[in-house]
Amino acid sequence: MKRFKWQNIRIVLIVLLMVFLYSFSSKRNNNRVLKGVNISFVDDQEDMLITNEMVNNFLIQKLGGTLSIEKDKVDLQTLEIALTSHDMIEKAEVFSTIDGSLNAQIKQKTPIVRYTSGNTMCYLDNKGNKMPLSESFSARVPLVTGTFDDKDKDGYVLLFNEIYNDDFLKKNITGAKISPAGNVILSSRNYNYKIIFGKPVYVEKKLENYKAFFYHAVKDTLITHYKEVNVMFTEQVVCKK
Repeated sequence: MKRFKWQNIRIVLIVLLMVFLYSFSSKRNNNRVLKGVNISFVDDQEDMLITNEMVNNFLIQKLGGTLSIEKDKVDLQTLEIALTSHDMIEKAEVFSTIDGSLNAQIKQKTPIVRYTSGNTMCYLDNKGNKMPLSESFSARVPLVTGTFDDKDKDGYVLLFNEIYNDDFLKKNITGAKISPAGNVILSSRNYNYKIIFGKPVYVEKKLENYKAFFYHAVKDTLITHYKEVNVMFTEQVVCKK
């Protein structure tokens, strides 16, 4: 009976010791001052519109201008919200490690066109949101000029995405001009003709028609004499010399 009680007492003492050591270690860890900031970009994105230094400075600014702050006083969720509200960042994950480092995994937005309208000059991302031009990198994307209403935005964004995501179109379409009536005129990298696209409707069909025309016409030297390639009509492509 006595031995049974002594065994119980030993178990209780061991448990209390473990709880004490855990609490001590946890408190010591939470009171640790931040050691530094580690920035990483997901998907190995090549076009770095935002740099490690820019993200690092942004985080330090949100921390009050210093890293001399205890880990348990860092609001990770607030930092994530601040990062995702940045004009260049699509998604962010922030976490701390035992050694006292603050880590941020960043996915930057993807610019699909450079947009110019009046005094506005910016990128548009794949959702049609505006992005400021980058001081560290200039994306090789088509230049879009003109103005479109928000109610018609989806059609234009679809067109720009289709061009961006197609290897052939991405290499060969260098620009788009939007007329006051909302019609689109595309420009080719290697030829001087205008591509009369019209309103951003039946986008996929019109682009497929243009690609079919190009693959056929490029075999003929007459392609260099065309001034207009009209794909407004979904059943045919009309060319002017």
